[in-house]
Amino acid sequence: MTWVWHPRVLLAPGLVLILVAIGGRYTLDRAGFTDLAWVDLRVIGLAVGLVALTVDVARRPHAEHTRDVREGWLVAATLFFVFQIASGLWAPEAARVGPQTLDLVLMAALILAFYLYAAGDPDAVIRTAFVLFYVAAILFALAALAAGPGEQGRYSAFGGGPNVFVRIQLLGVISAIAVTMLSGRKLPLVAIPLFLLAAVLSGSRAGLLAGMVVGAAALWKIRARLRAGVVVAVVGVLAVAAGVIGLLAPPAFTSLFQERFVEQTVQERYLSDRTDIWGAAWRLAVEHPVAGTGLDGFYGTVGVNQRVEYPHNYVLGVAAEGGLIGIGLLAAAVLLWMATVRGGGLRPRLTGLAVAAAVLVALCSLFSGDYYDARLFWLFAALAAAAAVTPSRAGKRQAAPL
Repeated sequence: MTWVWHPRVLLAPGLVLILVAIGGRYTLDRAGFTDLAWVDLRVIGLAVGLVALTVDVARRPHAEHTRDVREGWLVAATLFFVFQIASGLWAPEAARVGPQTLDLVLMAALILAFYLYAAGDPDAVIRTAFVLFYVAAILFALAALAAGPGEQGRYSAFGGGPNVFVRIQLLGVISAIAVTMLSGRKLPLVAIPLFLLAAVLSGSRAGLLAGMVVGAAALWKIRARLRAGVVVAVVGVLAVAAGVIGLLAPPAFTSLFQERFVEQTVQERYLSDRTDIWGAAWRLAVEHPVAGTGLDGFYGTVGVNQRVEYPHNYVLGVAAEGGLIGIGLLAAAVLLWMATVRGGGLRPRLTGLAVAAAVLVALCSLFSGDYYDARLFWLFAALAAAAAVTPSRAGKRQAAPL
């Protein structure tokens, strides 16, 4: 599939698809309508998004085919999702095959739709995506602060867990930087202290670690191009963020920080039983090396007895439930994607920003979340790939960032 240029895409498909991606599993019982708990808004939202996308694609002029576009990663990812769904055929009796299959079908459709949408005009789509994630992060942060702490004194918003909440906040930081870089205006950076405060209040140690890794990697990559003004601006933003957090943080902040990050992590080295859970997943992978235990096999064999929903590690989950076949397909998709976005392709700046967001979610997925919680990795992976391979209207390569 190749393109020379595309018109600007319609805004409607992006608004709906991103809303579906951010919203997660949202049934009406979470809004108080217990009698309508069976209504899954993801299905409705995705259906509306696909209709809008169909209209958007239909209005595009026929593309001229001039060169190959690397989309092998998308083929491998689709095969990976299909294999995961098919593995429900040999899943244990206690496995929740139905809900897990729905998750994977919706996620695969969402990613394919987003790539097709982004390929229409990567410049416009990625800019819009970062603006929407920036706005979403603000809304999530304010909602969490208004609602107050939940279990264990940790903060989250709109019925989601703290480990998902921290991803939205850290994506908000990346989005603030992206909007600033793409617009040339520094005003979006004002919200970064709010995002960092909310991220810390989530109590997600792994999420904060992932954010620090991505931030350090980004600084290392652009170290040769850093100017004194940029360094001063970054230090200034961090200083303001620390000051705002110190002044505006709720009273629970100090106790949460002391208990969660100092006592549990440093003194007690408590990892929320992650090592035991990972060990159980690894044993399943060794015992079922070829095709795994099947979809949701971890819960069907281990979690159902120990009240553990999933392995809290995306790769270990795939190994335990998909075996070498699943790991091979996942590795093929990721490696082909890395080859596609390597060097930034035709839009180094946009590609790099989307890659940073994808890597952040990928690192978080090594410590928490199930398959569907990793959807934002695949979404930003699709954005990065579209930015790297889709020719611009002018046919010119985008300048490198900074």
